[in-house]
Amino acid sequence: MNAPVSTPVQTFDATGATPVMQQFFDMKTRQPDALLFFRMGDFYELFFDDAIRAAAALGISQTFRGTHAGQPIPMAGVPHHAAEAYLSKLIRMGFKVAVCEQMEDPAEAKKRGSKSVVRRDIVRVVTPGTLTEDGLLDARGANRLAAVAIRAGQAAVAAVELSTGEVECFSTGKDGVGPLLAALSPSETLVADRLLADDHLAQTLKICGGLIQPMPSALSEPQASETRVKRLYGVDTLDGFGGLAPAEIGALGLIAAHLEMTQAGKLPALRAPRRAAEADVMSIDPATRSSLEIDRTQSGDRNGSLLAAIDRTVTPGGARLLASRLARPLLDPAAIDQRLDAVEWFVEHRSLRERLREQLKGSGDMARALARLALGRGGPRDLACLRDGLKTGEKLAGMVGGSGDPLSPPPVELEGALAALTPSLHQGVSQLLNTLEAGLGPDLPALARDGGFVAPGIRPELDQARALRDDSRRVVAALEQRLIQEAGIPLKIRHNGVLGYFVEATAGKADPLFQPPLNATFIHRQTLANQVRFTTVELADLDARIAQAAERALAMEVAAYEDWRAEACALAAPIQAAAEALARLDVASSLAEWSEDAGAVRPAVDKSLAFEAKAARHPVVEAAVRRAGDPYTPNDCRLDAAGEVAARLSIVTGPNMAGKSTFLRQNALLAILAQAGCYVPAKSFRLGVVDRLFSRVGAGDDLARGRSTFMMEMVETAAILTQATPRSLVILDEIGRGTATYDGLAIAWACAESLHDTNRCRALFATHYHELATLEERMAHVSNLSLRAKEWNGDLVFLHEAADGPADRSYGVQVAKLAGVPPQVVARAKEVLDRLESKTESPAKLDDLPLFAATAPIAAAPAVSAPSAVDGALKELDVDGMSPREALEALYRLKGLLKT
Repeated sequence: MNAPVSTPVQTFDATGATPVMQQFFDMKTRQPDALLFFRMGDFYELFFDDAIRAAAALGISQTFRGTHAGQPIPMAGVPHHAAEAYLSKLIRMGFKVAVCEQMEDPAEAKKRGSKSVVRRDIVRVVTPGTLTEDGLLDARGANRLAAVAIRAGQAAVAAVELSTGEVECFSTGKDGVGPLLAALSPSETLVADRLLADDHLAQTLKICGGLIQPMPSALSEPQASETRVKRLYGVDTLDGFGGLAPAEIGALGLIAAHLEMTQAGKLPALRAPRRAAEADVMSIDPATRSSLEIDRTQSGDRNGSLLAAIDRTVTPGGARLLASRLARPLLDPAAIDQRLDAVEWFVEHRSLRERLREQLKGSGDMARALARLALGRGGPRDLACLRDGLKTGEKLAGMVGGSGDPLSPPPVELEGALAALTPSLHQGVSQLLNTLEAGLGPDLPALARDGGFVAPGIRPELDQARALRDDSRRVVAALEQRLIQEAGIPLKIRHNGVLGYFVEATAGKADPLFQPPLNATFIHRQTLANQVRFTTVELADLDARIAQAAERALAMEVAAYEDWRAEACALAAPIQAAAEALARLDVASSLAEWSEDAGAVRPAVDKSLAFEAKAARHPVVEAAVRRAGDPYTPNDCRLDAAGEVAARLSIVTGPNMAGKSTFLRQNALLAILAQAGCYVPAKSFRLGVVDRLFSRVGAGDDLARGRSTFMMEMVETAAILTQATPRSLVILDEIGRGTATYDGLAIAWACAESLHDTNRCRALFATHYHELATLEERMAHVSNLSLRAKEWNGDLVFLHEAADGPADRSYGVQVAKLAGVPPQVVARAKEVLDRLESKTESPAKLDDLPLFAATAPIAAAPAVSAPSAVDGALKELDVDGMSPREALEALYRLKGLLKT
């Protein structure tokens, strides 16, 4: 996400400003770089430059209201009830928005004087990384705020998912910042402004960090950061979080400072930082992540990605957890096996899995509901979400725990989830669940101030106030009938927000009410064109009692809501644990569901250096092929960095469109799936843990930095050759194709040698330089693979089979023909190719190359002749309707026509 074009911060001279404009200036001074949503009645108004910028961004009208310093004031506004949609659009465009609300009712302000201004204050600053509202978030995607700090050469990346309370902290080297940010995919990244002077880091942040938010460097100093982090968590020491390094404290301090500024003093319900070292997860750099299309395609679409292909989750939390696991595969085989055990258990318990998934659909999104409640942005529906989620968890705990299979108890991963979902194990959670089940009514408003959400019978005084409020219709109707009888004319008792309750009569029949004795009862209030309005002492008293009852009922409901909200926030930790448990159950059961659909198997992950895939398939391509009704051709792949049971480096050759790139990506995705704890689409798969995954498949230019496609290819290749370890997996496609033939061949040759001799990693190296096939004879641990194709009646047929040995040719001319290249160009290319392939000497001299020799004229295509008599006779034959005798006679007739 890029920020909008920056504009100079506007300064204001408040001299001579009206009280309301003075209030606006005060708020704007506090947030000069944000668009100020200034609440005025039913609208959020924007003024001056804010109005001009917002009107242009949102496509709304920009007008003028009043003057200041002799100039008209630009103004734009959005309705309060529709503000969320406008906020969403502005945030996606990279704006920061400060929301200034009315903090009191206008009637309260009038008590201080008729010209008093309603008190207003900034209640929050909305930035991409601090969103919590459902309407502004992708329910199935994380929305993270990240921070980067560097101290004494050591880097740290901290990230908070404000909408769920999850906090993570990673310690890494400077080169590890890019892969970590790419895995976290933050919406907004905070960074000390001094670090932006580092061009490499600045470019990394630009690629991976969402909206970049420079912060004063002093905010990342460890001592000040430690104070803010303590204040954020409400603790006296950070020792309980482990030995945080200075860089980690600095990153967390930036987040704490940003939250203090944006949340207007409200503390979110955050979990303790979950710390991880660089060595805990597979490192996948941004270029690799993009080329493999793990969670997004290269066009930015979720559909067509690996995540979309395997996602069968039924809850928002489960969808986010699955995406997180794919983004950061594990390195510990024991932890990976725990995840795989959970998937396998659900594979074996299909009936239970189906019932569990049906129950999960009604669990809601407890994590985000709790976050909104903690920040004061929630409502009764969020309390209901907690109720439904906890109730679902209680049912699932009983369902899975009582599965009745003593020979196959739930594995460790599921046992931990079941414990977190059992309310009886936590007295406070059990009490909260009982309170919400009894206290919340059936029809719940979005906001507590709308009332009507507390169930009857919970608070007797509330029921009494409601009875008076709700019985008002009956009381008013009885009073209306009595007044009609007394006046002797038609009357109606009506209500509006200005007059309250009043008696209304038509203008033509109201005269008796002005005359004695009725004028003693009916007090004139208002005369309109067709109606005259009155009140009575009894009606005014009734109006006051009804209004007081309604206000009292609403106040009691709001108080009940605040009590329940506070109780839920006090239990944030066990509720968050329950939400995570539901997500883990969803992920394990959904992966079991997908594995059955896709015919996937459990991988064996160990500490070896092997890669052994048998009959493996690309999960995304296979799904697309199946939808088209076509079969998918599986392939084997064997690598061993130790060179003991298989080659370390495989040279992959074959024609374009034969499936080389698919084959390469397929094997990389198998490693990601296995280490994420997923089953893999193969007959069998064994993997020695991959610490770093590198993919250089396809490349584009970077015009902003003046880099050509070939330069980008070389930059990415350089990163691989300098960072790959013996435990890494590397897939390279067409290295050296962007330059001269001999330059490209030389680079490809040298890169292959370096991967084999220096990096000593598992690698698949796809190329059209068939000369590289000779490396199998020159090096100890190199093999040749080829994607097969055959010519049939002049056409090229792709078999998509990976077989041992090099390809005999690239079939480039045939592929050009399939692509629709004009026939004369294809014919000329064939002629040049034949002459090149027929030369026995080296074609090093340009003069000897047919490409630079005089071009022989291409024989003209034969003219199309008129249809023969035989052609005409054939077209007239009704083959399906002929008897054997008629067919024989027709054959003789056609033979006779040939003789003529």
